[in-house]
Amino acid sequence: MKFLKTALVRGLIGQVGGTILGMGIVCAVRLIFGMQPIWKPEPAWALGGLVGAITFMIGTGVLSDWFKWMRGISTPDHPHEESSGWLRYFNISVDHKVIGIQYGVTSMLIFLIAGLFALIFRTELLTPAEYILGPSATEALDFFNSMVSLHGMLMIAGILLGVGAMSNYLVPLLIGASDMAFPRLNAFAYWINVPGAVLVLSSLFLGGVDAGWTAYPPLSSQLTKLGFQTFFLGVYLVGLSSITGGINVIVTTLRMRAKGMSMFKMPIFVWAAFATALIQFTATQLIGLSFQLVMFQRLFGMNFFNAAEGGNPVLYQHLFWFYSHPAVYVFILPGLGIISELLPVFSRKPLFGYKWIAMSSLGIALIGFFVWAHHMFTSGMNEYLRVPFMYTTLLVAVPTGVKFFSWVGTMWQGKLSFSTPMLFVLGSITIFLLGGISGPPNGTVATDLYLHDTYWVVGHFHATMFGGYVFPFFAAIYYWYPKFTGRMYNEALGKIHFWLMFPGFYVQSLSQMWVGLLGMRRRIGDYDPAMGLETGHLLITVAGYVIGFSVLLALFNLLRSLRMGAKAADNPWRSRSPEFQLPSPVPQHNYADHPFEVIGEPYDYGLSGSIYAKFGGGPSAPASAHHPKGAAPAPAGD
Repeated sequence: MKFLKTALVRGLIGQVGGTILGMGIVCAVRLIFGMQPIWKPEPAWALGGLVGAITFMIGTGVLSDWFKWMRGISTPDHPHEESSGWLRYFNISVDHKVIGIQYGVTSMLIFLIAGLFALIFRTELLTPAEYILGPSATEALDFFNSMVSLHGMLMIAGILLGVGAMSNYLVPLLIGASDMAFPRLNAFAYWINVPGAVLVLSSLFLGGVDAGWTAYPPLSSQLTKLGFQTFFLGVYLVGLSSITGGINVIVTTLRMRAKGMSMFKMPIFVWAAFATALIQFTATQLIGLSFQLVMFQRLFGMNFFNAAEGGNPVLYQHLFWFYSHPAVYVFILPGLGIISELLPVFSRKPLFGYKWIAMSSLGIALIGFFVWAHHMFTSGMNEYLRVPFMYTTLLVAVPTGVKFFSWVGTMWQGKLSFSTPMLFVLGSITIFLLGGISGPPNGTVATDLYLHDTYWVVGHFHATMFGGYVFPFFAAIYYWYPKFTGRMYNEALGKIHFWLMFPGFYVQSLSQMWVGLLGMRRRIGDYDPAMGLETGHLLITVAGYVIGFSVLLALFNLLRSLRMGAKAADNPWRSRSPEFQLPSPVPQHNYADHPFEVIGEPYDYGLSGSIYAKFGGGPSAPASAHHPKGAAPAPAGD
C-alpha cells in the first residue's frame, strides 16, 4: 500500500527504533561504568524518547535537505515531489497550504482525544464517593488525575497546532506571498509535533501524570511516575515547533507583503498572527526551561526546586507562568483576529477603528508579559508583588476592550447576514465577554484568595478559550472551507453544530463557576455529598457530552462535504480579501499567475467604487482582474 510508504509511517517506525536505540545506549553506558542496575527506567525512557524524536524526523525525510546542504549538495526550492490526493497530507510538503491543513487535522485529532479524556473524568465526577475509573478509590483517583493532566496539556497542544493551522494557511494568502519565508523550516515545525504528541500520550502508559497540566514540583519531581519524562519531553518538542513557527510568521509578515501593502493595509488577521508570533518567539523558551529543570532534577539530582536542599519550588511557578500566561494570548489573539476579519464581511461595513484594533493586538501581547504572577497570589511569593501584578492584570482589559467596541461599531447599522461563520463569530464575542467579565475576580487579590484553584477558575478559563479560540476556529474553518476544498459545506448541519455547541457551552461554563463558588476545588476527583454539588456536576457533564456530539457532527459535515458538497464559487462571501479573488481551491503557488498591487483599504465594504487590490492579468487571472483598468471593485450588493 502507498500509505505504508508515507513519511508518517516511516517516521513512526523510525521513532520506535530510535527509542529502543536510546534505551540501549543508556544500558550500555551503565554497563561500561559498572553502574547497577543496568536497566534504569527513568534515564532509559528520557534518552529513548529524545533519540526516538530525532529518528522520527530523519525517517520522515524532513531533515534530508539540510543534511545535503551540510555536505555541499544543492537542493531545489521545492525539493519534495507532491503526492497526489490525500496522500500528500501524510508526506513531506513545503506548500504552506498543505502544511496548514496538516496542522489543522492534527489539531482536531488531538482535540478529540483530549475531549474524550474530559468526558471520562467528568463521568467520574457525576456522583460523590463512588468510583468508576478503578477497582479502588486510590486507583480510580490516580487515573482521574492523569486524565485531568493530559486533557489540559493536550488541549493546549491542540490549540497551538490550530494556531499554526490558521497562521500557516492564511498569512501568505492574505499578504500576497507565494509561501512562507522558510518553507523547509515550516515543514520541520509541523512534523516535530508528531513525536511530541506521541510522547505526551505515551505518558499515560508509563504510570500517568498526576500533578495537573501545570506539573508543579514537588509532585512532578518525585520519582514515582515514570510518565513525567515523556510528558515533559513531548511538551518540549511542541514548544520547539511553536518557536520555529513564530519565526516564520514574523519574517513572512515583514518581508513578503504584496506591492503597495503597508503594515496598515494588511488584513487584520495578519496583525493578530504577527503579535502571536512575537509571543511564541520570545516566551516559549520559559516553559521549555521549567520542564527541562524538573527533568534534570529527576535524572541527575539537581535540586532546583527541592526546598530541603536549598531549591525554591516557587521559582518553577515564575518560570512556568512567565510563558503560560502570555500563552493564553497565543491562543486567543488569532481567534480575535478571525472575529475582526469576518465581521466586516457579514456586516457589509468597514471595520471600525482598524488601526486601533491592529495596535490593540500588539498591546495585549506586550502587557501579557507583565501579568503572570496573578496565578501566584496564593503561592507564598512576596506580598509586595501582589498589587503591581493586580494592576497590570486589570490593565490588559483596555486593549481587549478596544476590540469589543470596534466589533460593536462594525455591526452597528450594518446589513448583517447570519451564515454559519457569522453565527460562530457572534457566539465568540458573547462567550469571550463572559470570560472577560469573570476574569477580574481572579486578578484582584482579595477575591482571588477565595476563588483560586476552584471551579470558578475552570469556568473562566473555558469561557476565555471557547470564546477566544474554539468558536473563532470553527468560524474560520467554515469561512475558508470553500477556498481550500473547492466545495461548500452543508449549511443546515453547520447551524445545528452551532446551536448545539453554543447553549451547551453556556450551561457548562456557568455551572463550573457555580460549583466553584460553592467551594468545589479543581483537579479533585471526589467531593462531600453534603456540599450539594451533584446538580452542578450533572449539568457540566451533560453539557460536555452535547459539545462533544456537536464537534462530531461538524466533522461529519466537513468530511462528507469533501465529496458530496456543492461546488463552491470562487468568492461565495463577496469578500474583498485577495485570496477570494483566486480560483477555488487556491493554485499551488498562490499568486504566481495573479500578482496584485494594493491601492486601497482592506475593509471598505459598502463604499461605492472602493478598490483594495489591482490584479495583473496572468494566464489564468481571476475574474475580478478583468474589471476595467484591472481593478477588483467592491462586491455588488453592498
